[in-house]
Amino acid sequence: LSMCSKLCYAIGGAPNQVAGSAASFFLQIYLLDIAHITPFHASLVLFIGKASGAITDPVAGFFISKSRWTKIGRLMPWVLACTPFTIVSYFLMWYLPPFVSGRVAWYLTFHCLFQALTTLFQVPYSALTMFLSTDQKDRDSATAYRMTMEVLGTLIGAALQGQIVASAHVSPHCTVNPSVNTTDSWHDTPSIPDPSDPLSHQVIYMIAAGVIAGVYLLGIVVLFLGVKERDDPYALNSDRAIPFCKGLALTMKHGPYVKLTASFLLISTAVQLEQGNFVLFCTHAAGLRNHFQYLVVTILVSAAVSVPFWQKFLQRFGKKCAACGISWMIPFAVMLVTIPNLILAYFVAFISGLSIAASLLLPWSMLPDVVDNFRLQNPHGKGHETIFYSSYVFFTKMSAGIGLGISAAGLEFTGYKPGICRQSDDVILTLKLLIGAVPAILILLGLFILLFYPITEESRKETKLALEELR
Repeated sequence: LSMCSKLCYAIGGAPNQVAGSAASFFLQIYLLDIAHITPFHASLVLFIGKASGAITDPVAGFFISKSRWTKIGRLMPWVLACTPFTIVSYFLMWYLPPFVSGRVAWYLTFHCLFQALTTLFQVPYSALTMFLSTDQKDRDSATAYRMTMEVLGTLIGAALQGQIVASAHVSPHCTVNPSVNTTDSWHDTPSIPDPSDPLSHQVIYMIAAGVIAGVYLLGIVVLFLGVKERDDPYALNSDRAIPFCKGLALTMKHGPYVKLTASFLLISTAVQLEQGNFVLFCTHAAGLRNHFQYLVVTILVSAAVSVPFWQKFLQRFGKKCAACGISWMIPFAVMLVTIPNLILAYFVAFISGLSIAASLLLPWSMLPDVVDNFRLQNPHGKGHETIFYSSYVFFTKMSAGIGLGISAAGLEFTGYKPGICRQSDDVILTLKLLIGAVPAILILLGLFILLFYPITEESRKETKLALEELR
C-alpha cells in the first residue's frame, strides 16, 4: 500500500469520530443544561440511541454481506449512500425545537437516526481494512494511520465543539464573589448566559453542528477519490459467501473473537463513561468549569501523538503486551477524584490520553488477526468480514449505551438539577464514582479477560504463511 492510499483511507474515518466525539463529550450536558430535560429522560435518549446503533450493526452486516460487487467496490457504495442522511440527522440532533413537551421525542428520534446511520458508515468502512491488502504489515500500518486520524478527528470534534459552545456553560453568574466567599453564594444560582449576549444557546450549537457537517463532506470526498477497494483476495471462484446467520453462529463460537470482544466491550464502556461524564465532572464536582474544554483538548492531543508510539510498541513487544498501557489511567483518575487540583487535572488528562490511544488502536489492530484465524479454519467461505466487524461494534455500542444510560439514571436518582451552579453532595459523589471507581473496575476486568486471548505473535506469523499458501 502506498502512503497516499493509507492516508486517504485514514482521513475517511475521521468525520465519524469528529461527530461522535462532540456527541460523547457534550450531548449529555447539552440535554441536561441547555435542552433542560430531566436526567432520566436524558438517560433514555443516550441509551436508546446507542442501542439503536448497536441493533443496526448486525442488520448492516447482513445486508452488506449480501451486496454485489460494483465498479466502485462492494463496501464503498454503502459509505457514500449514508453520508448525506448522517449529516442531516447530526445537525437536527443539536437543534433546540421551540416546543417543550415533545423535546424528548425529538432528541430521541434524531439521536437514534444518527447512531444508526453512523453504523451504516462504520461497518463497511472498518471492514474495508481487509480489502486494502493481503499483507498483515500493510493492514496493521493502515490501521495505525486510521487510528491516528480518528484520534485527531476526536480531537478536532471535541476542540471545535468545546471552543464554540464553551460560552454556553461558563457563566459569570457562577463565579464566586470574592467578598462573599461562601457556599451560599454558589447555591441555586441559575447557570445561564448574560441576557445581553446576542448569541443564544441554540445558535451556538447550530454553528458547531454546521462546522462539523462540513468536515464530514471533506472526509468522504478524500476517501472516495484516494482508496481503491479490492475483491476478496483469498476466495476461490468456487467459494460461496457464508450465510449471515450461519456466519454469526460461527463467529460466536470462535474462541479468539469471543475473548477479544468480551475484553474490549468492558474497556470501551469504561472509556465511554469517562467521555460522557468528564465535562459534567469538571463543571460540577472538580471546580474546573473554566478549564474543561482545555482539559478535553489535552486528553485528545495526548492520544493523537501517542498512537504512533503504540504502533511501534506493539510491533516490537506484541499486541497483548501493549494492552498494559490501557491501565495507566486508573491511578491518576483516582487521584483526580480524591485531590481535585488544576495542575493534577492536566497531568491526568495527559496520561488518560495515552491510555485512550491504546484502547482505540488495539482492538482494531487485533480484529484482522482474528478474521485471518477464522479464514484459516474455514477456508472455503467468503464474505464473513462484515459479520465480524458488525458484531464487534454491536457489542461495544450496546455495552456503552447501557453504561451511559445507567450513569444518567444515577444522576437522576441522586437529584441532579439542571441550571444550578452547585449540585448536591450525592450528585458530586456519583460523578466521582463514574470518573474514578467504575471505569477502573471495568478496565481491570477487561484486561483480565484479555490474558486468555490465544493469538500470539508466533501464531500470527504461522497464520500468515498458511494463508499465503492458500492464496
